[in-house]
Amino acid sequence: MTIGTPGRPVTGIGRALPDRVEVRGRDLTRDLMGRLTFTEYFHLLLTGREPTEEQRFFLDLLLVSIAEHGMMPTNVAARMTLAADPDALQGAVAAGILGAGSVVLGSSGECARLLVQAAERVAADEAPAAVAAGIARSIRESGGKVPGFGHPVHRPADPRAERILELADARGVAGVHVDLARQLRGAVADTWGKALPMNVSMPIAAVMLDLGYSADLVKAVPILARTAGLLAHLAEEQENPLGFLLAGAAEEAVVYESSPEG
Repeated sequence: MTIGTPGRPVTGIGRALPDRVEVRGRDLTRDLMGRLTFTEYFHLLLTGREPTEEQRFFLDLLLVSIAEHGMMPTNVAARMTLAADPDALQGAVAAGILGAGSVVLGSSGECARLLVQAAERVAADEAPAAVAAGIARSIRESGGKVPGFGHPVHRPADPRAERILELADARGVAGVHVDLARQLRGAVADTWGKALPMNVSMPIAAVMLDLGYSADLVKAVPILARTAGLLAHLAEEQENPLGFLLAGAAEEAVVYESSPEG
């Protein structure tokens, strides 16, 4: 029994033949290996096209910006998993990536969807500032949080976010989505009555959208980038095990309280 409506039984990504590998219509060994960087190859795999110079520059920049961020939950989960099973490197990486959610690491996808909706309203002749103010007010009234704003460590500003915006301006790629991100920063401050730092997820989404990437592709960047960071943490974990130390610290930090009888 088939569940749902299947797509056409085809793929346009690649295939392996006895004498060659084809990727996106190109010969892997003769056309791609030795010519494309991994960032360029990642773009080709995702989109089926080789990147423009600006797409290559910013995709590389964004990958670097979010690959590593210290002992974040994703890295802690991966280290503890490897401590429990030292032979399961792939399992430890998976444990870390599974933590790429709407709160930690994965909120760039939510930012992208929000910016796309906002841009559609701007395209329908609404003023960007009014659109941003309306979004912030609606989210605040519903008890939510605007994705891409606030950070437990980086205050008053996330240096990664500011650098991305600086380079987007300098290289002339900032468009409607970067403008809306900035409009949202002001609207969030007005609505919440205080300035909240724009974290790195918002400019990642804004710049990618202004460079022509679809919203569905945005989350791929933090996932790929953090995989590299996880592998670094796990290489260090193999040399200097910290997983059980982290587990012990968690146990010590939590107080057990028995449930009342009845």
